[in-house]
Amino acid sequence: MGSANGLASIQGKQPLFSFGVISDVQYADIPDGRSFIGVPRYYRHSLLVLQNAVQRWNNHQKLKFVIHFGDIVDGFCPKDQSLEAVKKVVNEFEKFNGPAYHMIGNHCLYNLPRHMLLPLLKISSVDGRAYYDFSPTPEYRFVVLDGYDISAIGWPHNHPNTLEALKFLGEKNPNTEKNSPAGLVGLERRFLMFNGAVGKEQIKWLDAVLQDATKLNQKVVVCCHVPLDPGSASPEALLWNCNEVMDVIHRYNCVKVCLAGHDHQGGHSIDTHGIHHRVLEAALECPPGTDAFGHIDAYDDRLSLVGTGRMQSTDMCFTP
Repeated sequence: MGSANGLASIQGKQPLFSFGVISDVQYADIPDGRSFIGVPRYYRHSLLVLQNAVQRWNNHQKLKFVIHFGDIVDGFCPKDQSLEAVKKVVNEFEKFNGPAYHMIGNHCLYNLPRHMLLPLLKISSVDGRAYYDFSPTPEYRFVVLDGYDISAIGWPHNHPNTLEALKFLGEKNPNTEKNSPAGLVGLERRFLMFNGAVGKEQIKWLDAVLQDATKLNQKVVVCCHVPLDPGSASPEALLWNCNEVMDVIHRYNCVKVCLAGHDHQGGHSIDTHGIHHRVLEAALECPPGTDAFGHIDAYDDRLSLVGTGRMQSTDMCFTP
C-alpha cells in the first residue's frame, strides 16, 4: 500500500491538502475493562493516544484540520465526571494548530444530552441537529452526518425523535434488551439501541448538499460515526437506515469516500458504485505502547490514509 505514496513523491505530486483522523477516543478516568464481547479497552491510555496524535499532527506542518469520528468519552465514565471528561478531551484537541471537527457518537450521548454536548464540540446547531458540511478547498467538500438523529439516546424522553426510535426498535428487535441482537439474522442485527438513523429532514439536506457539490464539481467525503456499508463493518455496527442514506449518495457521482468509526476493529470496502468505505480503528483499543491515528492526503483521484500504529494505511483510488 505504501508503494503508491512512494511513486507519488517521485513524480513530485503534492496532495491538494492533508488532514488528521482519529476515532473512538472513548476516554474515562477508570481502570481498563473489556467490551461486551471481551475485547480489552484502555480507558485512560486513549487520552495518551490522542496526545501522541496531536503532537504528530502539529509536527506535520501542513495539516489543514483534524476530524474525530465520535465517541469522545466512554459510557462507563461516572456521570458526575462526564462534563469534565468531555472538556478534558476537547482541550487536547484544542492543542492542535488548526480546526478540529467532531461528530456525535452513542457514547457521547450516554454521558451528556445534546444541548450540552454540541456547544462543547463546537457543532453549531439548530434544534439540536448535529449535521453540517464544510469545504477545506474548492475541490473538496466534507459532509458530516448525524447518525443519532433518530435515536433512543441523547434527546429528551418525550422528544419525537426518541419516540420514533423506540417505536422502530419495538418493531425490528423483539428482545427485551434492545442492545441484544439475539435471534436477529444478517443485516437485521443492526437494529440495536446503540445505533441510530438519519432522519427525513437530514436526508433532504444531504440530497441538497450533494446536488450543490455536483454543480460546483466538488468531490465529497461523507463522515458519520456509524458505518454505512455492510462490507466495511460488522452488521451490529451499521446505521439503521444505511440503505436509505446510500440510495441518496448513489444518485450522484460526487461522493468518493465514506469515513466512519464505531466498529472498533476498523474495515475497508468498495461498494457497487465504486465508493470507498473506510471504518477507522479505535484509539480506545490500543494497549499501552501502541497508537491508532493517521492523516489523509487528498489528491484529485484518491485519498491516501497514512496510518500510525494500529490504524492501517489505505489508498482509496477513485475516478476523478
